[in-house]
Amino acid sequence: MKKLAIISVAAVTLLSSTLFSAETLKILTWKGYAPKALVEKFEKQTGIKVELTYSNNEEMISKLRATRGAGFDLAQPSQDRISSVQAKYKIYKALDYSKINSSQVITSMLEAVKKNTKVGNESFAVPFCYGTSGLIVNTKLAPNVKDYSDLLNPSYKGKISYRLKRPTLIAIAFSKGDDPFAKYGDVKAYKKLMDGVAKDLKKAKPYVKNYWANGDALLGMIRSGEVTVAMGWDNGGWKLHKENPDLDFIAPKSGALGWIDTFAIPSKAKNVEGAYKWINFILKPENAAYFTNDSGYGTASNGAIALLDAEKKADFQRSFSKADIDNIKWYPPVPAKLEKIEGKILDKIKSAR
Repeated sequence: MKKLAIISVAAVTLLSSTLFSAETLKILTWKGYAPKALVEKFEKQTGIKVELTYSNNEEMISKLRATRGAGFDLAQPSQDRISSVQAKYKIYKALDYSKINSSQVITSMLEAVKKNTKVGNESFAVPFCYGTSGLIVNTKLAPNVKDYSDLLNPSYKGKISYRLKRPTLIAIAFSKGDDPFAKYGDVKAYKKLMDGVAKDLKKAKPYVKNYWANGDALLGMIRSGEVTVAMGWDNGGWKLHKENPDLDFIAPKSGALGWIDTFAIPSKAKNVEGAYKWINFILKPENAAYFTNDSGYGTASNGAIALLDAEKKADFQRSFSKADIDNIKWYPPVPAKLEKIEGKILDKIKSAR
């Protein structure tokens, strides 16, 4: 009996040791970015336990600053919130892209994120999911709308709506054949470009029904026919298309504007290899397709669209060719001086008669 008791104690000790030494992956992410089914699948395949902490850009920065990059193995900041933070606080590790299965990542998105998260000679993120703004159009009443320049078109007088915000300034600049992002490092050149955009928007102000501030209100106006040409988000256009096939989201000729949320590895991550395993796992087409079906957001996974549910697959394929995807203009970090310039220009447009 005594010998049996000793064996039992040894067995319990060994089991406890195994449990406590189990590999864990701590992810700081947005709610909905790690669906339960995918977490369970990953844990089963790898034996790594996933711990999720939900957050947003501001909280991610705050948490990682407070610990100097410790406490998490993977974070998911937006790409335009990385380089300036990294340069100042050094809370992330440079990415080892040789550990990323790049064949399953859309090349244009990966290159954009590398460029926009670069500090010195190193880059700090991999793209995960994205959303875009472009044109929401009544294609029956405005069949020739192709670009943001149609927001200035007198043919649609009284039927046009957009937000009086910086994305509209950026969009009109691109439709003029210029690249506002390329001028981010030259304040004078950027101001000159935006002065030209302001002139165009002020001239076309009589054609605008209103400057929308609420997305649901915009969809209501398009639904009722009050607005036929608008600048809005892809999911909003697809929602309307489901109700009425004449209404749809269109990727503008000069390029939809897009945000990307990424994967970045905190500077003091303990399970770096586990982080790379999760990145490669979640970007596998079948797993990325599950995420898009669940959340509605597109992903940087090359091949995921083909595996989507029929309705979502049709939305993406109808609005985005491969060329349209590669032509998306991804928001880079905004220099502080430019925000002041934009604010003054928006005020001038608002007060113009």
